[in-house]
Formats: sequence, structure tokens, C-alpha cells
Amino acid sequence: MRRLLFLLLALALGPTAFAAEDDISVRGKATLTPNEAREGWIQLFDGESTFGWKIEGEVKIEKGQLVLGGKKPTKATITTQLRWSKVRVNMDILGASAVNPSIAGRAGSSFRSSTNLQITRESEGDAGLHSPLAFDIPADTRVILRHASVQPLRMTKLFNGKDLTGWRKFTGNDKQEKSNFSVTKAGWLNVKDGPGDLQTTKSYADFVLQLECISNGKHLNSGIFFRCLPEKYQQGYEAQIRNQFTEKPTQKYTVEDYDPKTNKLLGKRTIDSTAVDYGTGAIYRRMPARKGVAKDGEWFTLTVVARGRHFATWVNGVPVVDWTDNRPANDNARMGYRAAAGGISIQGHDPTTDLSFRDIRIAELGGK
Repeated sequence: MRRLLFLLLALALGPTAFAAEDDISVRGKATLTPNEAREGWIQLFDGESTFGWKIEGEVKIEKGQLVLGGKKPTKATITTQLRWSKVRVNMDILGASAVNPSIAGRAGSSFRSSTNLQITRESEGDAGLHSPLAFDIPADTRVILRHASVQPLRMTKLFNGKDLTGWRKFTGNDKQEKSNFSVTKAGWLNVKDGPGDLQTTKSYADFVLQLECISNGKHLNSGIFFRCLPEKYQQGYEAQIRNQFTEKPTQKYTVEDYDPKTNKLLGKRTIDSTAVDYGTGAIYRRMPARKGVAKDGEWFTLTVVARGRHFATWVNGVPVVDWTDNRPANDNARMGYRAAAGGISIQGHDPTTDLSFRDIRIAELGGK
């Protein structure tokens, strides 16, 4: 089965052969505009760290830029780009003489100067999916990456803005049926009070999910559950929603590490975090959000990608979680790794709950 290979082979002129800034029209920074975040663009490089990257070789962050390579050969792979069937890519690269994307064995165009590179490629059915975007850089070569973002395409609406078609409210326990789910005049899905659970009627396994959310109060709690056990209450993975972060890392979370081959517990470690109750974008109970991005009273975009054991989240396009679930397999994601498809649900947490959602959309990911 053919796989879609998206390999950026950076063949630079040498460690000092960089184009001058005023010679090329460049984006100049890693951040997204608010409009880009609303459109679903997500960062592959945040301008501050190598979060979401696997680096074999030399790398450093310099003036908000990712400098790859040096004396040693370097391979840099973006771990958060989980092989989507159709995406739009926007990149600013300096120091490369050619960038050659190869799509399903067919060479793409050569982009001289490698600036504001925009590529849209679609796989043929489920057979061709993007491999993780990567740079292979020879020795004595450096490449500067200023900006790298992707926009998932071919998304399907989960919410029509008119009614709750395609959704069902969990019933079966009076204590868990207190939330009021409604559609506002503006066409938003609103949840008030709680607890409660609004579930999709269709199940999903591997996907990229994007939505906009606004918290209509201070530090309100909600979440997006996925790969849920059918006909059960909030029994799945949870992408947390709670916009509360402290200035300093005063919170402590225990994270379990499992062997990726044997799935045996290797040990536990403590993470010092600024996220209160794991924070918006966290995989609740598993990995806290690494930084606060969303604010109460303001619309923000949440992106959740699930592919096999690998999960990644972005808030307003900023990467906040990149986590692999190496726990032993279990039907219930609360107890172990769940691969099976399940519903996606919106959580009503407690009597203070008051959040709205809009533009909820999803793209399923096929193949292995």
C-alpha cells in the first residue's frame, strides 16, 4: 500500500550561506494571526522551543527561529503532524537552495528560496497519507526555520448551527442528566449547568477535530471526550477545557511512563506545571497543558488529533500537548489504551457550567 511521503530535503549551501533578510519576503515570526487560528491553522514550530519535534543531530533556538544542522548530519521530524490526508502547508525557510516534496513517489516542484512555501496535496483514498514532515540535513549545513504551520482540510461539520441533529444527550442516571444543551439564536451550541454529557451518534477512532469555544464565566470546567465507551457516561479520553493557569509552576502532576514495546509501567515522574486542573488542551489525568493560551470570555480554537496511540492538541494554533499512550490495551480509555472508535462528547461539568461551541468539524484519518 502506497504511503504519502512528505519529505523536505534541505540542501543548503553551507553553514554560513544564508540569504539576507531583506533579500527575501518572509513571514518573519512563528506566531499565527487570530484569523489564521480561527481558520484552523496550527503551528508545527512555536517560536520558543523544540516541543513537538524529534531531533537527531544539532538544533538551537535563536531569536525565535529554529536553527537545524551544523557540523553533524541532522534529521528533524515533526511528531505532532500525524499524517493527514489533506493539508495546506505554510513555511518560511532560510538557507535552503531547494525544497522538494515527494508525493506518493512522485516528485513535487522545486521551490527556490524556500520562502512562504505553500503546498496542498490530497491522498488517493485511505492508501496515501502524509508521513510526518521531516528535514534531512547533511553535515556542515544549517537550515533556519522561521515559521511552520498546517491547516487541516476536507473537514466535515459535526454541528449544523440549527439543532442537535447528530447528537444525543446521555440518559440513564438522574444524577448525570442535569445539563441543558441548546442552540442559541446566534447558532452556537450552549451547555449550562451540570453534570451532563452530549454525545455524537457516530463513532470515531483516528481523526483531527477542531472547534471554537467560549467560557462564559471565570475558570469554568468542561471538556471534549473521545473514543468513548458506547452508552456510558464520560468514559473516554478527555481534552480538558479550563482556562486557569498560574504565573509560576505551582501545580504538580504525576505522569506515568510505559514501555512502548511491552506496555509495562517503567515508572512515575512529577511535572511542575502552571496549569490548574490540567488546563485547557490537556489530556485530562494523563498530560497537563504545557502553557495557557485561551482566556475566559474570548472565543478560542481547540484542535485535537488522535491517531493510534498518539495524541496532540493545540489551543489557538499553539501546540500544548504531544503525548503517546503506551499503557496496556483496555476497552475503557480511563483504564488503559483504547484503539476502538467511540463517540465524541461535550461535557457539562457542574452547576456553574456555561460554555458555548461553534464551528465543530472533523476529518477522519484512514490507513495505518
